[in-house]
Amino acid sequence: MQRKRPTMFTQLNPSLPVQVLDRGRGQAVGIIDYGPEHHLIWVTALDENGEIWCAPNPQVRFQNNWTMGRRTAHSATSVAQACTCHNDHAIAGASPC
Repeated sequence: MQRKRPTMFTQLNPSLPVQVLDRGRGQAVGIIDYGPEHHLIWVTALDENGEIWCAPNPQVRFQNNWTMGRRTAHSATSVAQACTCHNDHAIAGASPC
C-alpha cells in the first residue's frame, strides 16, 4: 500500500517581495508544497490590486533589491519564457504551468 504524502502549507513571516510573471509585484505570504512531482506554489498578494494568486515556481521571481545584488532581472520576463515544464510532469499527471 502506497502512503500518500500530505500537502504542506508554509506561512511566510515576514512575507517576501516577489514578481509574478504576467501578473505584477506582490508579497508572497505562503508556499504550498504538493510533493516532489510538482512545482512549489507561491501564494501571493499583488500590490496593484490586492488580488491573491497561487503561482507555480517557474513564474515567481524575487523583486529587485540593490543591497542584495539583484539590480535587474536577467531571467525570463513572461510565463511563456519561464515555463519549461517537462514531459515527465504531464506523464505524472501534474498540471502544466
